[in-house]
Amino acid sequence: MRIIIATIKSWNIERARALQKACAGTHEIVIYSDREEFSVDNVRDFQPDYIFLPHWSYIIPKEITDDWECVVFHMTDLPYGRGGSPLQNLIVRGHRETKISAIRVTETLDGGPIYMKHALSLDGSASEIFVRCADVIFGEMIPKFLERKITPVPQEGEPVLFKRRKPEDSAITPDMELGTIYDYIRMLDAEGYPRAFIQFGDYRIEFADAVPSGDGQELSARVVFRKIE
Repeated sequence: MRIIIATIKSWNIERARALQKACAGTHEIVIYSDREEFSVDNVRDFQPDYIFLPHWSYIIPKEITDDWECVVFHMTDLPYGRGGSPLQNLIVRGHRETKISAIRVTETLDGGPIYMKHALSLDGSASEIFVRCADVIFGEMIPKFLERKITPVPQEGEPVLFKRRKPEDSAITPDMELGTIYDYIRMLDAEGYPRAFIQFGDYRIEFADAVPSGDGQELSARVVFRKIE
């Protein structure tokens, strides 16, 4: 089988390379981590059976999605949670667990038919959750595609849409309880995400590595003062 894996996050790239090595001699796997590499010409030259897109943030050319089977892995129990910033939107809504939905890319955002789902805990920092998610995608889900042909089924139920969060949505406000502050810090504590912050005069105080006390009365975190330009 010929496979393309397109992803921009380090935790997925690491696991994609491990899968590529493990499948050498059995499946041919090409990894694209650059937007320019994932071109119509390159895909056409390779002629993949599947294109897997764990955490790909760019628009996929229609010429690719129309002609090849493109699979995205969305961190919600679809059709609940279609749209942007799924992890952060789940946590601010109080969810402690979710499902990773493997779906075929269609013209409807996150609305394609579903190949499979897998449970995922939302405990810990965003970085820990993303690593856990990558372990599931590369250790449990993609191998199933390599074993047999899977026919996706249409989504059922009324869609619940998520709105992509903006950097200013990361602000910690005075009315927040300690548990909410902890969730804000941890849900943004990952590579490439705007940290939870407090505005303090000419400075932006950013938080990471949050650790709540056992009795829930205290919260410690690493703090960075960043001068606002």
